[in-house]
Amino acid sequence: MPQRILYLATADARGHLMRAQLLTHALREAGAQVQVLTTSDEGARFLAGFGIDAPVLSRHYAVQFDTEQNMLRRETDRNVAHYMFRPERMLRDVLRLRRRFAGADLVVNDSFHPALLLMGWLPFWRRKVVHVYGASLRHALETNFKGRMPGPVAKVFGGIVAWQIDRSRARIAHDFAYGEPQHDGRGGHRLATPVAVVDAVAHADASQRVAAVYLNPHFEAPALADGLEQGLADAGLPAHLVGEGYVHRPHWHARDEHWIETAARSAFIVSAPGMAALSIAAVYRKPILLLLTDQPEQAINAGRAAQLGLNHRVVVWRGDAQKFARAVTTAAGELLASSSGDADAAQGRQAAIDRRQHWVALLLRLAAPAVSPAP
Repeated sequence: MPQRILYLATADARGHLMRAQLLTHALREAGAQVQVLTTSDEGARFLAGFGIDAPVLSRHYAVQFDTEQNMLRRETDRNVAHYMFRPERMLRDVLRLRRRFAGADLVVNDSFHPALLLMGWLPFWRRKVVHVYGASLRHALETNFKGRMPGPVAKVFGGIVAWQIDRSRARIAHDFAYGEPQHDGRGGHRLATPVAVVDAVAHADASQRVAAVYLNPHFEAPALADGLEQGLADAGLPAHLVGEGYVHRPHWHARDEHWIETAARSAFIVSAPGMAALSIAAVYRKPILLLLTDQPEQAINAGRAAQLGLNHRVVVWRGDAQKFARAVTTAAGELLASSSGDADAAQGRQAAIDRRQHWVALLLRLAAPAVSPAP
């Protein structure tokens, strides 16, 4: 009988959804039955573009951002509190998920949806739950109240969150720079972030290369897009522009299911420092221009990119379009000058295949029924 996997992918950003669709297709190819759920209508439409039918579990839970992708901490705290303590919200979702648990061998929580954090802690359901999260995201969650509450209170909160996470069947922490899979023998695993496999074909001629731009839906401020477009134009580089928040601007696309193929053949990538974009840059050995705003998880990622020697530049958005444009132009010129030429497309493809296979093997193993000891 094929393993049955329920995969809940939060839609706060598109990295969770990309990971869900990559792993869903790979798991189905390996013979598993996979049902995906998500947390917004926009997320469901995004997944539909990759051939994934994903019902919306709940529209009430979401991390809150402004139009410049700055995390709104108080608003997020308020939203999470309303979700958790109003019975028609999280309790309703738990009841819905309870029915789905009965028909699943494994339930994947990507990443830290409160209903599955609760169910992954309770004895009735914890044996089926695996939490999937970027290593930087867990750190950001556990230190959420640091500096905003008295130190002992913030520490207690972080300890409770960590204990709740660690009660689940398994945890998979992923990072763009992890190497071979590792596990701690207590349900904790470390895997490299999965990346889509691009055909190993010749790169485009240098004169035809573009900057492959992807901005998640939280980016909506017109001035930021003005500065980015101007900065890339002044660097003399055409751009392939993707961002749901800028769909009404000329030359921007809301979605592009083949964006990673453009990225793998680009002069460089332009994105916020999310785990997915950094993983694409690492696997396909592309320079990356990181657009940094007030987003704790991504600030950690940008710091790790520096520590690990990834070919990158960071530009920080501070609300001034002209200064931002000049910073983008300078960073773009430095990335173009530092590029070592064509990366090995076949090597990048094999690295992406290896990452995907590690995930599929682990999830299938976790979904397999426990073998009873011999009498």
